[in-house]
This record gives sequence, structure tokens and C-alpha cells, in this order.
Amino acid sequence: MASAKLQERVPIRRTAWKLADLVVLSLLLALLAHRATSLLQGSAAAAAAAAAPRCWLAVTALVCEAWFTLLWLLNMNCKWSPVRFETCPGRLLQRGDELPAVDVFVTTADPELEPPVVTVNTVLSLLALDYPSGKLACYVSDDGCSALTFYALREAAIFARLWVPFCRRHDVPVRAPFVYFSSGPEPGMEDDQEFSREWTFIKLLALLQNEYEKLVDRIENAEVSSLVRSDNELADFFSADRKNHPTIIKVMWDNSKSRTGEEFPSLIYVSREKSPKFHHNYKAGAMNVLTRVSAVLTNAPVMLNVDCDMFANNAQAILHAMCLLLGFDDEVHSGFVQAPQIFYNALQDDPFGNQTEVMYKKLGYGFAGIQGIYYNGTGCFHRRKVIYGVSPDCSTHVKPRRTKGSPSWEELKVKLGSQKELTESARSIISGDMLAVPIVDLSSRIEVAIEVSASSYENNTSWGQEIGWVYGSTTEDILTGQRIHAAGWKSALMNTNPPAFLGSAPTGGPASLTQYKRWATGLFEILLSRNNPILLSLCKRLQFRQCLAYLVIDVWPLRAPFELCYSLLGPYCLLANRSFLPKSSEPGFSIPLALFLAYNIYNFLEYMDCRLSARAWWNNQRMQRIISSSAWLLAFLTVILKTLGLSETVFEVTRKDKSASNGDGSTNEADPGRFTFDSSPVFIPAAALAILNVVAIAVGAWRVVAGAVEGKPGGPGVGEFVCCSWLVLCLWPFVTGLLGKGSYGIPWSVKLKAGLLVAAFVPFCR
Repeated sequence: MASAKLQERVPIRRTAWKLADLVVLSLLLALLAHRATSLLQGSAAAAAAAAAPRCWLAVTALVCEAWFTLLWLLNMNCKWSPVRFETCPGRLLQRGDELPAVDVFVTTADPELEPPVVTVNTVLSLLALDYPSGKLACYVSDDGCSALTFYALREAAIFARLWVPFCRRHDVPVRAPFVYFSSGPEPGMEDDQEFSREWTFIKLLALLQNEYEKLVDRIENAEVSSLVRSDNELADFFSADRKNHPTIIKVMWDNSKSRTGEEFPSLIYVSREKSPKFHHNYKAGAMNVLTRVSAVLTNAPVMLNVDCDMFANNAQAILHAMCLLLGFDDEVHSGFVQAPQIFYNALQDDPFGNQTEVMYKKLGYGFAGIQGIYYNGTGCFHRRKVIYGVSPDCSTHVKPRRTKGSPSWEELKVKLGSQKELTESARSIISGDMLAVPIVDLSSRIEVAIEVSASSYENNTSWGQEIGWVYGSTTEDILTGQRIHAAGWKSALMNTNPPAFLGSAPTGGPASLTQYKRWATGLFEILLSRNNPILLSLCKRLQFRQCLAYLVIDVWPLRAPFELCYSLLGPYCLLANRSFLPKSSEPGFSIPLALFLAYNIYNFLEYMDCRLSARAWWNNQRMQRIISSSAWLLAFLTVILKTLGLSETVFEVTRKDKSASNGDGSTNEADPGRFTFDSSPVFIPAAALAILNVVAIAVGAWRVVAGAVEGKPGGPGVGEFVCCSWLVLCLWPFVTGLLGKGSYGIPWSVKLKAGLLVAAFVPFCR
């Protein structure tokens, strides 16, 4: 079958946007030129003590503005040649038995922050996807070693006997139960008499829905302690400590033993060994364990990984991915296939700026037009041999003796570990066998699977370095994707309608900023490591433009000190009675004014182009300043302290929305779109910046009035007032939080520390 029939690469025209890019760039360069000219002309006067502060202000502003210009160039490169892919999954079904097997990985780490009901809905939606049941296996990694999570999955496996056949028989479009039972029948289905009878049977008699409600009730009301004592299957959890326990692997459903009418994919529970003697490398370590365990059980050549809250929203998601994995003439173009991360419980107008819709539509399509979309950590289809570190030009034949481009048996043992079955399965995958036959009886391989999931198994191997998910960063997804691209592979963006997967967006200030802090911490760790994209471009096969595109994301935490420094110039000038921007009476005043307007209009039009509201644009503008001055800044300081050996980074799990159990997307908060606070240090810098700008505006306004009365010229101009006022607007949730109460108010401990920072800054303004 011709590859063109499965997928088509479609360039996206953006001529007008390119012109707008150049307009903003020309204004940035004009501002730099004006700043440099002013510095050169005033260099002689700067030698005098009175002119020294103004000179240093100009130098600081020049450095920051040069950084902003560099960022704009990086963004231009990334957005310059976007593409999208169109897929034709209907044509794949003609291949029948030629479809490769897929191992699905679901990861969860904390039953409190990631409720088992959420995980169960994700698993059920994946088990019911349109793909041959015998070629699907779902592995759930429970890093919390939770008896409740295991119990929930066992109950879900029982419910799946009814749920999966029903979904496939009636072509249910969205197969997460909480979504299905919260909506009515799909348009047009009423004309199907058989479906109407089934729908009446479900809705009126509430049998299947009642079974789901019972499932949710059993999970949410389960008494873990009594279950562990009374249930033999949960005996392994009796004395298990989440940070110190042996491996627990349970085959909850073996598809090979399914009876007619209740077929659904195999379901395996995995809780890897934990020991205080070993570092377990967070999610990357869990993914590598899943890779090894699945290799000795089902050994599918394709692996899909999703977060526990990322349910399948498109029943043909795997078929769309196969169009991209199998649809190119050369597999180098699809080392992995990434679906966009889109949210089902998204609050209107994105009040916390974490839905990343514009980022995907602008930067994501841009990445796709270079060497490929970055790996986003969820909703991604990987070739197993790519995860094993195989390069695109490697020979497809692996022999006991070394041949050019192919690893020998001894090399595989050194890289993968000494376990025989794992090495054999890897040789099969690396040789290009896309139709490997899975083990008939999964239970017969449990001991082998436990062996390869031991904490000590990776010692003296290449896991986490050349093979598997890469260690060394809490943002293991970006790091692993960079390694794959650096090996010469490309990736493809799978943008389906409806979206392939939908996830849960964090709500409230603490959850949103915790997530951004974790991402930024990992990105800065990448920049300071030997895996940074610049070195990968110089020493390996990461394309130069792809390197620059990765830097757009990797420099998130590095933006914090520059943006903070520039943010402090305005209040410094108002407090010190100076200026760093041209005044309205000076010829250069129009440059920063035009730049401010052009940049914000450009950004606003991007949101309009993505069919988002003006309110969503403003919320994201506001959150950009908040994130930079809080989450990114703390991430920057955390990694600096870690590099100096003064602290360690900690992986923080983001709380998932428990509303998946009822499907209404509701929360317990009276106003879920309102910013909330806690005593976390992440709020201190932004609170201090808010206080400082309010004080600076008040002092500056008083000086302007006093100067007008006394007839004294000089001091700050309108530019400094605009800068401070803009920051106050962006930090308005913190301004109101200073006076708020409960979770909507900033705690006194944060206020006190922020006040001390402001008090320490003010003496420098004299």
C-alpha cells in the first residue's frame, strides 16, 4: 500500500505572520541600536559620579533587551515553516493481521494526588480503543505501591468485560465511562434501532451505568486496611512501604484466556521495587521499568504512554498513529508520534495559563516542520527500537557476530543488562520484527518480569543514558525527545479531530505554579548538562534549526533572571527619581512605544487566530509574568543551588482533578477560576514584586506632583509609570491576595518574607 494513502504532510502558509515577525524584530533591533548609541554618546559623561547610575541603568537595560531580541529570533526560527499531517485510518483496516502490537503504559504515583477513579477511567478508555484486542496490552505503573490503586484496577477489569464489548459493538466515540454517562446519545445514533434499544436498556434500567456507579462507590469507599487484611490478592501490600518494597506485578487480565464476547486487551499492574539504597529517577525510572517488563511479556514494537488522567478521546487514536508510523517510505520520519496535550476540564478563558493551546498551534506545528514535534511526556507513540537507542541507519539484522551498524549479543547484554529473555526480545525488535508473537501465558513470565524491574538491575548498563527514558532531569520527556532527535530520527505531530487524548488541567495557583516549577527545573537541568541541545547539535545529529527550536523551551528558567531584572528597572527609577527609557520629549520615545504595541497586538492576533477570546489572551499575558517571577525564578535558583551542591531537586506530583468520577468538571471551590495561595515559597518573589510596584507608583506619583509644584524638572518619565502599571495589572491576583482571606489570601508568612525583600531593595534606590 502506498505510503501517501495513509498520511499527507501539508505545509501551513503564514506569509503575513512572517512579515509581522520581521516588523517586531526590526523594532527590537532599533531599540538596541538606540540604546547602544545613547551609551556611546554618554560614555564620557558617565565617568562623573552623578551620571554613573544612569549609565548602569542603560547597560542593564541593553543586556536585557538583547536577551529579548535573542528570544524573538528563536521563536521566529521555530514558527517559520509549520506543517500538519492528515491521516487516513480507514485504509489501515485493510491490512488486517499486518498491524503491529502496541503496549500501552499508564503511570501514576500518588493515590491522594492522583485519585484511582481517574486512573480507572483512563485505563477503561484505552482498553476499549478500536484495535485488535490480541495486539493491545495495558500496563499500569503504580509508583505509590497503593493497595487502593490495585484494588481499583482489579474492579475495573471486571467492569471492562461489559464495557469494552459494548463500546465496540455500538461504536461509542468517547470511551471513558465518566464522559459517556454524563452525556446523552450521539446525534444520529437514535436512528439505529439496535442502539436505541441498548440505550433505553442502559438509561431506563440503568444496568450498565449502575455497574459503573457501583464501581466508583466501591473504589471511593474502600477501607484499604481491612481490604489488605482480608483479601489474599492484596497480601503483598500488607507491609509495603511506598519508598521501600519489593516489586509487585499482577496480571489482572490475560487476553489469551478471554471468552467469546468479553474480549479486551491484557491488563498488567506493575509496582517496581523501591529501596533507600537506590535513586529511582522519578517517572523516567518507572518508564524504563515498564519498557523492560513489557519486553519480556508482550514485547510490542510500538509503545504508547499516557498520564493517569489522560483518557482516550478518539476511539481510532491508535489507527491514526499507525498511519504516521507506517505511512512513510522511510521510518526515519516517525521515530515517535506525539498527540497534542489538550484538556477536558479546562476552565473558560484559561485563567491559569496552563492549557498551552496557542503554544501547540504555533510552536508545535513549527517544530513539526523542522525535525519534528518535541516529546511531551504523554499521548506519545514510540518505536521500541528507538527507545533502545537504535539509530535510523542501523542495520535491520542483528547477528551474534558484530556487523557494521548492528550491536552484537555481547553489546546488547552490556547495554540492556544480563537478563536473557530481555536480550532476546530486544534482538527481535531491533531486527525489525513488527509482528512479534506475544507470550501466550503472561503469568509464566512474572518471575522474569520481577527480575528486570529490580532496583539494582540498571547498574552497569546503559539504561537512562543511551537506552530508555533519559535520567538527569525532572523533565524527562523533553530530554528523551532530544536524545531521539539527536540520533537522527524525526517525529510526527498527530492532530486528529476529535483530539486523540484529553487530560486534566491543574486549577488554582499552587497546582499550576508547582507544575511550571517542575518543568522549568528539569529544563534548566538539561541546559547545564551534556545533553543540552547545543552540544547535541555540534556533536550528534540534532539539526541546527531543531536545536534553536528546543532552546525556545529549554530557556524558560533562564528567562526568569532577565525578566526579573527588567521588571525591577521601572520601580527602581520611580523610587530613585531616574529613568531608563526615553522620555516623551526625546526622539527615541516612539521606539519602545511602538514595540510595546506591536508585540502585544501580534500576541493578541495569535490568540484570535486560534479562536480564543481576548480574555484568554489577557489571562495568559498575566500568567506569563506571574510564572516568570515565581515558578521559573525558583526553578532557576533550585538548580543553581543543586549545581553548587547545596540542595537536591524534588519531583513534585501535580494534583489531579477528582471530578473525573462524576464527569461534570466541577471543583469544590466557589470560584475555580480565581487565584488561590498557600505558604509555598513559590509565591514570595511575585508577592514582593507586586508590593514593590505599588509602592513605586505611589512614590513616583507623589514626586511628580511635588516636582510640578516646586517647578523641578527631571526624574522618571511616562515610560517608567507604564512599566510599573503594566506589572501591577499582571500581578493583580497578588495585589488582591494581599487583602484576601482564606485560600484567596496570601498567607502572613509569605507577606512577611515578601515585605522583607522589598525593604532590602529600597535602600539601593537612594
